[in-house]
Amino acid sequence: MATTSFYGLQIPLSRSCLPSSQRITDAGAVALGGKSKVGSWNKLASVRHVTSVQPFQRCFTSSSTKPVKIVTKAMSESSAKSPVSGLPIDLKGKRAFIAGVADDNGYGWAIAKSLAAAGAEILVGTWVPALNIFESSLRRGKFDESRVLPDGSLMEITKVYPLDAVFDNPEDVPEDIKANKRYAGSAKWTVQEVAESVKEDFGSIDILVHSLANGPEVTKPLLETSRKGYLAAISASSYSYVSLLKHFLPIVNPGGSSISLTYIASERIIPGYGGGMSSAKAALESDTRVLAFEAGRKRKIRVNTISAGPLRSRAAKAIGFIDMMIDYSLANAPLQKELSAEEVGNAAAFLASPLASAITGTVLYVDNGLNAMGVGVDSPIFKDLDIPKDQH
Repeated sequence: MATTSFYGLQIPLSRSCLPSSQRITDAGAVALGGKSKVGSWNKLASVRHVTSVQPFQRCFTSSSTKPVKIVTKAMSESSAKSPVSGLPIDLKGKRAFIAGVADDNGYGWAIAKSLAAAGAEILVGTWVPALNIFESSLRRGKFDESRVLPDGSLMEITKVYPLDAVFDNPEDVPEDIKANKRYAGSAKWTVQEVAESVKEDFGSIDILVHSLANGPEVTKPLLETSRKGYLAAISASSYSYVSLLKHFLPIVNPGGSSISLTYIASERIIPGYGGGMSSAKAALESDTRVLAFEAGRKRKIRVNTISAGPLRSRAAKAIGFIDMMIDYSLANAPLQKELSAEEVGNAAAFLASPLASAITGTVLYVDNGLNAMGVGVDSPIFKDLDIPKDQH
């Protein structure tokens, strides 16, 4: 397979790449995410009773303008008895499986933190070749700073599962992948096997998150993309979500929520976001609507996708122009501030909560409003117009 892919992907413009056949991990189309820190948990933890969490334990078997920080404080258990103002996002007693977490730098990690801050139990699926490094980093405390929740406790990951969402079942895995030393020592990592393992270990889940993607030829213009590269992007970035929901649907509790990550290249031209990735994102959004109908009728499961703006992450740096896109967003979006990974995480927590009980089949834009713009107001053409600018 290819040699590049999005690792952390949800690529609101990004560029990150992992070896194609071994791809998928944190990201969702190259989730350009920045390090998830304690800031920016607005309207999530401020009204959430977060119970104290024991420090992380190894439970896995095998397993222009300046950026604006939004700061919120979570309620600790001691203050949980105090009256709460506003509408709380309460996910206590809920269990989430986030596919595509392999470091602390992308959207998948940020979503896990927001769900944990709201009280959910966290399970993650990590791309097989990155599993050992991810687990080792967790054990050695490398991610401890990023694990800090608004109340000061550390996010606990109950279990880490090896996962390569490009393969539905063992029969789909080619011999060269089976023999690949990067997969040695791991077992039951196809989508079907992971769903079966989660069912065996926990019985059911309430929240399913797809935060992964891969485009081996993402840096190539569409006219230069090979059939193999194009189909690889579709397989890893959009069909992987269909497969994930198909196999997990029987164990998602009725009333649950499924969320994926997309990018505005699905509907607008973004030069440089190639290799069939724009097509893959368009397919993902179309599938979101169809899956919302089917999963809603079968299991009362809500299915939505978040279209996130550009963010800095290791995954995003694979494509090469993330800094340019962030500057463009700062200059042209209605909200002139740099998007944070936590803001995307908080949006996911809302979609997963009872507050979004009537929302399904939708694309939620979390991009400071950039999607609404029809022109780039920083163009010299508009130099004589009196265009409002951020005064803060």
